[in-house]
Amino acid sequence: MWSNLPFELLANIFSYLSPDSLARAKSACKSWHTCANNSPSWATLPWRQYPPWFLALPTRNHGHFICARNPINDSWHLLPLDFIPNPIRPIAAVNGLILLRETTTTSLQLAICNPFTRQFRHLPKLNVTRTNPAVGVISLDSANFQVYVAGGMSEASSVGGGASYEPSLEVYDSVHENWKTIGSMPMEFAVRLTVWTPNESVYCNGILYWITSARAYTVMGFEIRNKNWRELGVPMADRLEFAALVERNGKLCLVGGTSDAGACIWQLEESNNWRMIEKVPQELWAKLFGGKGRWGSINTRCVCIGGTMCLYRDLGSGMLVWRECVENGTKWEWHWIEGCGTIKGVHLQNFPIKGLLLHPYLASSNFLLNE
Repeated sequence: MWSNLPFELLANIFSYLSPDSLARAKSACKSWHTCANNSPSWATLPWRQYPPWFLALPTRNHGHFICARNPINDSWHLLPLDFIPNPIRPIAAVNGLILLRETTTTSLQLAICNPFTRQFRHLPKLNVTRTNPAVGVISLDSANFQVYVAGGMSEASSVGGGASYEPSLEVYDSVHENWKTIGSMPMEFAVRLTVWTPNESVYCNGILYWITSARAYTVMGFEIRNKNWRELGVPMADRLEFAALVERNGKLCLVGGTSDAGACIWQLEESNNWRMIEKVPQELWAKLFGGKGRWGSINTRCVCIGGTMCLYRDLGSGMLVWRECVENGTKWEWHWIEGCGTIKGVHLQNFPIKGLLLHPYLASSNFLLNE
């Protein structure tokens, strides 16, 4: 009976499987593998209602792999990245894929990969060669995206001039597959985006935001439609030991705190004022530090997607998860998740990580096949 099911009916059945169950189904036979890979409505399948996976990628040279946590059965998996030709650093998740930058060159060279299907592709070179610019990502729909690159240091002139800050912004569109220079910015913003801004951006209500990494913290925003730049202040800007921007329920939020006073979450209102909406439970905040004090708070990071927000430090330490619980009237609740010390009996050393939240995309991506 199973071998005679129509393609459309089988695809509908597959749509109710969680990612790990679907991966096992794909390995059953060629027919099921083809059916799962070619489901036309993949991005809107019901299994995307499951919590996202947490991907921990080393930020230093600790190996070419990813540690991925499956939230359904609370298990960690090791995903080798031996299909990627050069050492990389992660930047952001987009549509189930990961935006990367190569570390073999000082100038920015971007790439995209899917660690679950082991697909990889370089993006074209930028119009302007840049070192250490700010990078932002916007998901246009379930399949298409844009990458914005702002600031950075340009190459030294061939006629004897030195390198200089690049006060321009260019964008890559996955539909047209090319880079286009779209505007300029104040030189002050170019300097701050180059020196004090990490490659972590948030897109919310038509504006792409970055936060500076040097206290006192400030937020810089680029309005996509009218190409204007704006600047926002930050609550407790000169006292926060860490600060991060996230998008939650269509609102821009700031997560920040200190080792002794704890952490809070502020939401940006229409009046451009910040309103505190949540305080991290003190006992969980202390557990995250593990007695490491102020330097532990500096290494704290935050990532959010949909109804899940994670505060983390490194691979071995646990994570604080603030997530939406529909069964409790769509209230948000705090949970503690243990860190990763072993995977299938293999002990892993603790190391700094870049955390990403995404829903595994198990179908072959046409975009990654087009290089």
